[in-house]
Amino acid sequence: MVVRVQREDFNLTNEMKVLLGNQTDCGGCVIFIGKVRNKNNGLDIKSLEIEHYPKMTEIQLESIELNASEKWPINSSLIIHRYGKLYPGDNIVLVITLSTYRQSAFKATEFIVEELKTKATFWKLEETVEKKYWIDPA
Repeated sequence: MVVRVQREDFNLTNEMKVLLGNQTDCGGCVIFIGKVRNKNNGLDIKSLEIEHYPKMTEIQLESIELNASEKWPINSSLIIHRYGKLYPGDNIVLVITLSTYRQSAFKATEFIVEELKTKATFWKLEETVEKKYWIDPA
């Protein structure tokens, strides 16, 4: 299980190669990529700035991943969350789960993504043409 919080973008192909390695017992691989939208609540988005408290955030992501692995049989998983100033179309988060059976991979991925929205301390400052405002976690 791998967790990373980083400024730079990720490469899905490279991340999959590393995570999968030589495993041949994975019947299901589910990938979720979260991206910056160009609109939110009817407003045109110019940018999204994500801040975090490094050590605390990593501990929270590790805990989310551990909780998922306790609920479903996951062979391996990866969470990468970006921070810094991002623009519409940019990647924000990558979640990959590998499991012997696809149902477990789907459920674990959905669980991780939902938990990231509410349990990980990322602060998001959204900038539109009209204003800047902090997004409430939800």
